[in-house]
Amino acid sequence: MDRQALFSGTEAPPAHLALDLRALERYLQGRLPGLDGPLAAEKFRGGQSNPTYLLSCGDRRWVLRRQPPGKLMPSAHAIDREYRVIAAMARAGIAVPAVHLFCEDAEVIGSTFYIVDFVAGRLFWDAELPKLAPDERTAIYRTMVESFAKIHMVDVAAAGLSDFGASVGYAARNLSRWSRIYDEARLADIADMDWLATELRERLPDEGPATLIHGDYGLYNILFHSERAEVSAILDWEMATLGNPWIDLAHHLRAWWEPKDESGSATSLAGFDLASLGIPTMEDYVALYAAARGIEPPRHFAYYLAFAQFRYAAMVQGVLKRAAIGTASSRTMLHTQDKVFRIAALARNTLESGQG
Repeated sequence: MDRQALFSGTEAPPAHLALDLRALERYLQGRLPGLDGPLAAEKFRGGQSNPTYLLSCGDRRWVLRRQPPGKLMPSAHAIDREYRVIAAMARAGIAVPAVHLFCEDAEVIGSTFYIVDFVAGRLFWDAELPKLAPDERTAIYRTMVESFAKIHMVDVAAAGLSDFGASVGYAARNLSRWSRIYDEARLADIADMDWLATELRERLPDEGPATLIHGDYGLYNILFHSERAEVSAILDWEMATLGNPWIDLAHHLRAWWEPKDESGSATSLAGFDLASLGIPTMEDYVALYAAARGIEPPRHFAYYLAFAQFRYAAMVQGVLKRAAIGTASSRTMLHTQDKVFRIAALARNTLESGQG
């Protein structure tokens, strides 16, 4: 599957996500600098839980991000938090789009929304960066990890985010949450998942101080300069909170540890000759991250890797459960369930062997 072609660019929004442009124009008059005529809007193709649109008026362009229409789960799609953290990151010197406004009035377009500047650049959907030369890949991965480290080094108090999440207990809270999600989504008995839920709880290490974490950092959420290995903007801060930076890193490392499946997932680096591609190994990448922060990886980093793998398996199981209603015998369903078994086995091996 060519993810680059599938997810790049914009398209006309489907009817249920279409914007009332005239109502939006009326609201934005006098609020959005540069708006001096009729608006046009297209929806970005890339997968987002919060629909995201390219707005244009003449040669001016902005990005609108909204909550999806309909009834939402409590605390889900919290774009007010996302807008707040983007504004804070701009003040902290992190590469993000310039913010313009947040609208709490759901009557304008049917849901709350915010608007930021459009930032031009390259967004990569394939982890192996197939169209780049080895030296370009090396530069992109180095820039990516250095920018990631900067997020974890943000002075939370100075950024006005001291109340953006709990300062302690991130791993314990999330372990309970994902164990519950897995139990509710259980379709088959997976011994490794039950073992992990127990062992991860019993082996929970002292986490140290919380930092700001992104929650879904990856190539697919980073806009790079059109010609250079420079980050133009980091996107999709919906999962940002205060938490454990090593868990954030372990989740980000999924491109290295996720098994390649039958679909040939372009998010996985499994099976590639990384040296010839110019892409660092997972061990080298972790070392680059630690060097950027001026610290050493914790001796129990394998725990955080296993934690991230367990969480991902639970996440896949949750998606599988939702898709399973009425389609339990489909080939795709069986294939996806097998993926949960394989990730659970990987996580158990990571924790038992201490690899990482």
